[in-house]
Amino acid sequence: MSLDRAILAFAGFMVLLSVVLTVWVSPYFVWLTVFVGANLLQSAFTGICPAAKILSKMGFKPGHAF
Repeated sequence: MSLDRAILAFAGFMVLLSVVLTVWVSPYFVWLTVFVGANLLQSAFTGICPAAKILSKMGFKPGHAF
């Protein structure tokens, strides 16, 4: 799996996890969804993605998302 696809998968997983936690644990977990969305937005404009740095250290190689 390429780094780009890993980022997409991780972001999708975090959004789904935050929705599940919001519904079943506490409505305050909606802030996790807000954080993930804000991080995706700032990454699109700045090119800086903390998750990409972590995933690349885990061995994911850059590639095309599609």
